[in-house]
Amino acid sequence: MVDQPLDEVDRRILAELTRDGRQSVTVVAEKVHISRAHAYSRIARLTDSGVLTKFTALIDPIKAGLRSSAYVTLKVQQHAWRELREQLRLVPEIHHIALVGGDFDVILLVRAEDNVGLRRVIFDQLQSMPGVMDTQTFLVFEDIDTR
Repeated sequence: MVDQPLDEVDRRILAELTRDGRQSVTVVAEKVHISRAHAYSRIARLTDSGVLTKFTALIDPIKAGLRSSAYVTLKVQQHAWRELREQLRLVPEIHHIALVGGDFDVILLVRAEDNVGLRRVIFDQLQSMPGVMDTQTFLVFEDIDTR
């Protein structure tokens, strides 16, 4: 499948689904001012092409009992990234993984019930993973959702 560039209709559909992924196709079509059939085919194309990767719920971490959050940076051995990435994906407290450039190699968003849980993930799991050379932790005091 050849990727088509996104046009204004695609962008408006994506904005609507980002605002509320539970909207029906009919509601999205009405808000974007296109037919339901056209919206359905656009959403299918966006999904098939990988632009839309999944529909998910945004959860308030505090209300969900995850009262301690931190961004944790990792310095890793270059050859270890692929295996490390798969190990990180298995840790349920890790909510986001990004390979980045700069003073560190990976940044993680870690959420736990409390500081004891956060400490367990960082000291017992992350620091003991093969390929992890160093970690640095930045506690989150307040989350602000911009979507």
